[in-house]
Amino acid sequence: MQSYRNILVALDGSPADEALIGQVSALAAPLGSRVHLLHVVHSHTLDQERTLREQAAEFLERHRADMAQRGIESDVRIRSGEPDREILREIEERQYDLLAMAAHGHSFFGRILFGSVSRILRDKMSIPLLLVKGG
Repeated sequence: MQSYRNILVALDGSPADEALIGQVSALAAPLGSRVHLLHVVHSHTLDQERTLREQAAEFLERHRADMAQRGIESDVRIRSGEPDREILREIEERQYDLLAMAAHGHSFFGRILFGSVSRILRDKMSIPLLLVKGG
């Protein structure tokens, strides 16, 4: 089995994050992995950016503290922009062994209209992608 020493976890603040954190914790704890919790703020105004960053900082810190209680070393990262582009930039700038994110299970028409961040990343990344179906 490949050793996943540095795991990037892309969180969006939805209920699906709980399932994702549970799966990543189960993987990271026995391997002694470090987990990097990332949220990409996608906003249109400075006020919206400020508010969304504050919200992200709160839920990321909550998940970081939960991981610390499980004995998992983690940190938080917040980026701004288009989620797929910023996640790719984060991967390019640092050494990660795995990207984990929730799959939201959009309907067929939802995938056509909104696209899929995970699909875009899957085609452009050089590291493994773990998709966890949320809730």
